Amino acid sequence: MDGNRRYAKKNSFECTVGHYKGFDKLSECLKWCLDLGIPEVTVYAFSIENFKRSKKEVDALTELAREKFQRLLDEIDQINEWGVRLNVAGRLCLFPHDLQVLISKVMLATKHNNKLQLNIAYAYTGRDEISRAASHIVDGLKRKEISPDDVNEHLMSQALDLGEPDLLVRTSGEVRLSDFMLWQISNTVLYFTDVLWPEFSIWNLLAAIIHFQRHSPPIIEEKENSPVIEKFLRKLEDTKWQQLEKIVAC
Repeated sequence: MDGNRRYAKKNSFECTVGHYKGFDKLSECLKWCLDLGIPEVTVYAFSIENFKRSKKEVDALTELAREKFQRLLDEIDQINEWGVRLNVAGRLCLFPHDLQVLISKVMLATKHNNKLQLNIAYAYTGRDEISRAASHIVDGLKRKEISPDDVNEHLMSQALDLGEPDLLVRTSGEVRLSDFMLWQISNTVLYFTDVLWPEFSIWNLLAAIIHFQRHSPPIIEEKENSPVIEKFLRKLEDTKWQQLEKIVAC
């Protein structure tokens, strides 16, 4: 979702207005994805590196997140009716506790929805995600939940917060990956466009999908996990939900 600040500058708006326009565009884009039957969407909302921006901008982005997650919570019945499941990936501990609570409540309230999963990469970088997944695997080895023979690329992929995308779209003319899903995109079709995110239209989305259809790689059959790996991954998932419940209870 690149180009919010440039959109604001282009239209002589405050920087914060650009970010609000960007969120509105995300809501619109999700409706398009629902209509098109796309089952999973991942957006890069806030990098850990964004904390290096000015305090004023970081505070404004935090307040925007607080406002929008509260709105999601207020409209949870509608979200559940649409079947949207929200998953926030990243280091939530870097944000104020009240924002952590809002995010946790929305994730828990949409846990069982299955029509579209919206992944929001928030306080996230690909390298940090890989580091945390490696730590989970090391912990599993120490507790003898898995053995060294179980450790391979397939296990690493499943221990990450985010799955492998079919298509990655980057707006605003940027052609870098900016530390996003570095492990997962080895087989992903990349699509770059000069359009600023707040100006992204349904036609831009369809152009990206056509690009994917022209360049999509062969489908790779997924490997089956052993019972040991399945048990380990279930524990990771259960631990995540327990941590969210703990945040809400505090």
